[in-house]
Amino acid sequence: MVNYTCNRLLRTFRSTCAPLTVIICFSCLLTFIFILSQPSPGPGLIQRLGWQSWELVSTPDDSKASSTANHTDTTTDKGHGSNVPEGVDWWDTSTESETIDYTSLPLDKWAPLLPHDTGLSEIAVTHCVFDPDRVPEELCSPPTTKELDGIHGKWVRVDRNVNLETGYFSGYLNIYYRRTRRQDINLIANITLLPENTEPWPVEGWKRASTSLRTGWRAPPLYLWYYAVKTASQMTAEERADLITEMDVLYGDDVPWYGFEKLDPPTLAAEPGKVESTRIIIRRGVKIPPRAPPLHFSRDGKFKILQVADLHYSVSVGKCQNVRFSPCSASDNLTSTLLSRILDAEKPDLVVFTGDQLNGQDTSWDPKSVLAKFARSVTDRKIPWAAVFGNHDSEIGANREEQMKLMQALPYSLAERGPKDISGVGNYVLKVKSADPSKTHILTLYFLDSGSYSKGVFDWLGFFRGTEYDWIHQDQIDWFLQESSRIDPIERPFHPDGAKDLGNVWKRQDQITPDTRRLAKPNALMFFHIPLPEAYSRADRDPRTNSPLDIGIHGNEQQGSAKGNDGFFEKGLLKAMESDHVTSSTLEVKAVANGHCHITENCRRVKGIWMCFGGGGSYSGYGKIGFDRRFRVYDISNYGETITTYKRTESESDEVINKQILTGLGAVPL
Repeated sequence: MVNYTCNRLLRTFRSTCAPLTVIICFSCLLTFIFILSQPSPGPGLIQRLGWQSWELVSTPDDSKASSTANHTDTTTDKGHGSNVPEGVDWWDTSTESETIDYTSLPLDKWAPLLPHDTGLSEIAVTHCVFDPDRVPEELCSPPTTKELDGIHGKWVRVDRNVNLETGYFSGYLNIYYRRTRRQDINLIANITLLPENTEPWPVEGWKRASTSLRTGWRAPPLYLWYYAVKTASQMTAEERADLITEMDVLYGDDVPWYGFEKLDPPTLAAEPGKVESTRIIIRRGVKIPPRAPPLHFSRDGKFKILQVADLHYSVSVGKCQNVRFSPCSASDNLTSTLLSRILDAEKPDLVVFTGDQLNGQDTSWDPKSVLAKFARSVTDRKIPWAAVFGNHDSEIGANREEQMKLMQALPYSLAERGPKDISGVGNYVLKVKSADPSKTHILTLYFLDSGSYSKGVFDWLGFFRGTEYDWIHQDQIDWFLQESSRIDPIERPFHPDGAKDLGNVWKRQDQITPDTRRLAKPNALMFFHIPLPEAYSRADRDPRTNSPLDIGIHGNEQQGSAKGNDGFFEKGLLKAMESDHVTSSTLEVKAVANGHCHITENCRRVKGIWMCFGGGGSYSGYGKIGFDRRFRVYDISNYGETITTYKRTESESDEVINKQILTGLGAVPL
């Protein structure tokens, strides 16, 4: 009986436990192969920037504290002392720049935005049939040994395919370099590109990468030569400052990224309508982008904002849309010229890009190359700028997170990522302060991400994708109301404290502001891309004339707003008051500035809030024959009490049109 029982148990084990054990072991094996054996991003992932870089390191004073990081600072700016030297404006003073620990910057990661001062020791070019991101690195990288890695540094891949525009079957052509801090290794001081059978003169000290930068059939071979004859210890300070410290690839014929320079000739020349050019770009030394000073009014109480809507820039020089003149080519460049003219005429204190900086629609397939040029007219004039995203910006290429980090790395940028726990990227607040030593917050600027396209049940099948616009969601409404509640009231109308010598400005205040004084939050403006449905609602009427408060051209673009709606107008804008007092009936946000609709540029007051469109300012975005490209201006005066808006057009850039006081002295009463 015992033997029978044991045999039965053994048969049971064979029939059930053994197959189950095999299944479990096989599952564990699959888990190890496809999950556990794969590289784990680990906690270091949050330290990466863009494609594979580390967080941006910046040394100049960063005065723009995050709207979610420090809500208690209402009178001072980070990095600005209270003891301002005589004759120096408070926004021009700062503490000593933060010192960069260059030895902490990674040598084995391609991080083109990091301020590396470490030179390169060797360069190679490789051609690989496979995508280097999808196969083991050693399959496509140049040969090396541990000894060479220890002496010259590990190979670092410039993660930009030089063959991208030559076609799929041309494979992957990548540049690799080594970076080292050793004092006994020759560092690269110069790079040149030469055709086959051509050598630099004199050739002594020059080395050539063995693989051509042109592996396709479109052009003859082109080789990269680099010059390295001195070690860091043998160089002068000037020579070390001029070392080549970074390499990148630019697509298109426009400007390279800030701090970089182009190498001629292009590895691939542009063929209009077919391919864009490809160029190698390099950086010499450390090029830290200059940061914007804190936003502030002038001494006579003025602050001016220029709104730039819907640039629709591409990797190419752009294609003209609906223009009345011919020929029209290089529309992006024409738009930059027009914008430069407006900037010179207006001299704004801040420029706000209200979305669709990128064209999307397959023409802005390399966002980095487009972002390198979209704000150049502004940064060349050292004007602070901010931006929000439009529906086209993240259609192709880098997502919003990556683009925001790139924009933050551009000169004079005030753009912020905003809270990570709410919808969208780019929900933030900027505060404009008075010019006197009190540094009082007297104007609030809200920026929100109105999204791109809504997501539905069928999106996973690809059906109906992109047919409906996104909207501002409930968590963004909650965030806005929370930010509004954190703003402290001030005594309005504001008067400077007189600690500085303001001349006749102090005497003029009683003449330009009413005598009635109250405690209230500063006036506010709001910027986002896709308009609210209420922008098309019936306009308020002027109580004096009974005429509708609707100024400008309405392009009948009713479909410009989203069909979905979480009620931001009613639950957000109409709930944010100047004062928390129960008897308060004055709204905090006086005007909402939108883009998105290129041939709509009117300002319409709805329930006390002005809903204003920027109008199309770019020759690269759709327009209408006879409708001039234009830009909207917000002119704030009387220390934030009076907000006036108007436009400048391509044909009337020397004159303003549709000037309207939105709030303050001379405005239509509520």
